[in-house]
Amino acid sequence: MEEDKKQKSAVRRRANKIKAYRCKNLIAVIEDPHDIRNIGTVIRNVNALGVEKVYVVDPRKKLPDEWEDMRARKSLSSTSVSAIKWTFVKRFDSTSDCFDHLEKNNFTSVVTSPHVKGRTNIVLHEGDFTEDHKLAVWFGSESRGITDEAVKRSKACINIPMLGIIESLNLGTTSGIVLYEITKQRRAYQRLYSRKNKRGRKYLA
Repeated sequence: MEEDKKQKSAVRRRANKIKAYRCKNLIAVIEDPHDIRNIGTVIRNVNALGVEKVYVVDPRKKLPDEWEDMRARKSLSSTSVSAIKWTFVKRFDSTSDCFDHLEKNNFTSVVTSPHVKGRTNIVLHEGDFTEDHKLAVWFGSESRGITDEAVKRSKACINIPMLGIIESLNLGTTSGIVLYEITKQRRAYQRLYSRKNKRGRKYLA
């Protein structure tokens, strides 16, 4: 019992310490993932990189509707290395439902693909991901990638430069690379915004 209290206290201290570094209003969206292990890996990446939430488009209903029930799933707990306990996850039945929810809450969406697909295409390291106050970053399924509907309803398509013979990355690797760059930019922006406000000046993107 005493050991449990110490562990919970250590977790609270850690949570308070990293709170200022989390990227507010940033959501990672996984569209129709087939492998539960990949869902866990993305959740782990999201938690480690300070992304606020994960949304999962889950037409096959592999996940429970409620986050509390997801947290009890051993498959998600083990593959996410318990990150599911500390990362809010919301499921949707369809891509349309997820977009409707995001747009209702004033989120701008961008999709990711190794290929040029969007009306506007951005090479990852050349993009500015601080322009939109609320941003959702979409990752497609392992087999077919991002859907046409997601591309049409998104502001832009992010491309990771591929310089080898193999022109694709798995879902876990892609999410880690893309979210690292986006969170790095948004954290720097948040720090700048905070400093400006402390000086009594308004900072706008």
